[in-house]
Amino acid sequence: MKNNSRFKNSVITNFMNVKYGLLIPPFLLLFLCGLYFLFSNTGGNYVDEYVNIQKDLFLYLNSELAKFPDLQFNLTQLGDVLIFFPLVSIFILYAPKVWEALLTSALLSLIVSATLKKLFAIPRPAAILDNDSFVIIGRTLTGKSSLPSGHSIATFVVITVLLFAFMPQKNKHKIFWSFLILTIGLIIAFSRVGVGAHYPLDVIIGSTIGYIVTIIGIRISTTTNWLSWISNKKYHPIFIVLLTIWICVIIQKITTANLLIFYFALLALVITLYLLSKPYVQRKS
Repeated sequence: MKNNSRFKNSVITNFMNVKYGLLIPPFLLLFLCGLYFLFSNTGGNYVDEYVNIQKDLFLYLNSELAKFPDLQFNLTQLGDVLIFFPLVSIFILYAPKVWEALLTSALLSLIVSATLKKLFAIPRPAAILDNDSFVIIGRTLTGKSSLPSGHSIATFVVITVLLFAFMPQKNKHKIFWSFLILTIGLIIAFSRVGVGAHYPLDVIIGSTIGYIVTIIGIRISTTTNWLSWISNKKYHPIFIVLLTIWICVIIQKITTANLLIFYFALLALVITLYLLSKPYVQRKS
């Protein structure tokens, strides 16, 4: 119990140390991406220019990553919160502040992603490039919703929350942890290029936006505590019901696409559901 309390307090302390100054590097990166596009523009249609400046890189990365189709198809599922969130569902019990930050950031990311996709209206690779020139794994997406990558945003919502929630105290450990977790995030995000669903800049910009909205989400959830009820055990029955429904959704996904990552998500949900339900079962017996 004491260790669990120390663990929760560590997450709270780490989140309190998250400042808006951390937004400077990602905004600088977005600015540089804008400059790159601006100076690469030859005066043509902005959609054509956006595609052309990264077409060769897209085709190269897609061909290389698609050499591992099963891996790419599994990894890209993590860009769906229905799959990635279950993997961290255990923190509902042991670090509820993680879920306060996750839900706040997810709501922000949903608004930002939908707004920017409509604003830019960039066609997907399959809508503008010869489909025989690159590899498509899974569904062929042809809508005008390529920029930014929603999967990359969602991935970096989870990645950024974990990055700061469990940030070590020592500087050398901070560097290693940051490099590790951000690399994992980029590997997951670039699976969107591997499956032929997004251009590289979609992923880079989406990942950066995911980081930005999560910094803001952590600050909002920490200062307002509007989701502090998550840590209250009297609301655990709500989570029991939600996790039960979630398990059914994952099982349905398994019946349509028998992917390994779905089983990991299912296992994580079952474990969390068991731990949440255990006190109520013991009380009745």
